[in-house]
Amino acid sequence: MAATVTWDVLRDLAAFRAAKGCAISLYLDLDPSESPTPEAVDTRVNALLDGVSRWESASKSELTHEQRQGMRADLDRLRAFFDDEFSREGSHGYAVFCDGVDGAWHTLALSERVPDRSLVDFEFYLAPLVPLVGRDDGVVVGFVGRERGDLYRLRAGRLEEIVEQHDEAPGRHDQGGWSQSRYQRHIEKVVQDHLRDVAELLARQVRRLRGARVVLVVSEETRAELEEELSHEVRNALIGWTSADAHAGAPELYEAVEPLVEKWRAEQESELAERWQEAAGRNGRAAAGWPQTLEAASDGRVDVLLYEDGVDRHAWRCPKCGRLSAEAGSCPLDGAEMEENEHGLDLAVHRTLANGGTVSALSTRHDLEPVEGIGALLRY
Repeated sequence: MAATVTWDVLRDLAAFRAAKGCAISLYLDLDPSESPTPEAVDTRVNALLDGVSRWESASKSELTHEQRQGMRADLDRLRAFFDDEFSREGSHGYAVFCDGVDGAWHTLALSERVPDRSLVDFEFYLAPLVPLVGRDDGVVVGFVGRERGDLYRLRAGRLEEIVEQHDEAPGRHDQGGWSQSRYQRHIEKVVQDHLRDVAELLARQVRRLRGARVVLVVSEETRAELEEELSHEVRNALIGWTSADAHAGAPELYEAVEPLVEKWRAEQESELAERWQEAAGRNGRAAAGWPQTLEAASDGRVDVLLYEDGVDRHAWRCPKCGRLSAEAGSCPLDGAEMEENEHGLDLAVHRTLANGGTVSALSTRHDLEPVEGIGALLRY
């Protein structure tokens, strides 16, 4: 099953730096339109591993004996993994990060596709994972009726049930007069208690999953009653309301909920872009363009790194301290000659994550186009 990519996962990977070996990053596209059969997947895997092998052969003169031996052992382990352990079930992409000499091995089944790529460096290549962070994580879906209260968590492109509560309301009394009226009041009391219980379950989930958002799937007649029972924290976490067939299963609920979640994500992206525009416009806490952003990332000043999907360029990195620059030259801190790297975005991502910042890939806004597609909101 596909995993949810979180900031904690990315920060753990970003903290790794090869000491004796080489860091291998491998990304595999498993979209059925590109890899419909096991044979097609095997072909893609072999091409990726051949790329690592070619890099090792071309870099022989620059590698130590331990690094060469380590890479060969890592290639053997990768081949064995894809032959014997790998499963594509529920995944549209896959990533593997390894450096056996330094004891690193991480696999990630992904809910969305990633481009095929294999890279070798002394840090893992993480930029393709940034757009996947929290894509489904942290959203609680409540499917609530007068007799049911099913809670789900959106994870890796599917709904996973958290808790299920059925409080069956008694049927309408078949006698008339006062007895029927009293029995109806009893029914309404049972329904009210049930909705109050569901509201409390929602509140507990929002507290447990700090920062969780909520989508509620209810009928019009139930919405007003449930809304009265919601706590302040659940109201603040609410993305929106929608409806579904009373007998809908998880796949149907996902179809009903997904447009609301996508709309919320677009609103979050717009809010970030507008904050950056305002700060950059008054020369406030914002970086604009590659030179300013790489410098701020090196200094640990980036709170949120912003970039447009697909942007990248060459940058330079100090081999001793890791400082970044948009131009070649000597490191201003230790005088070492900066080394060119074709994946400048990934370098900025690493420095940002290592210093506790977050990263946002802008897919619907183009505010960063005038500054080569990259910028940042700064701490100071």
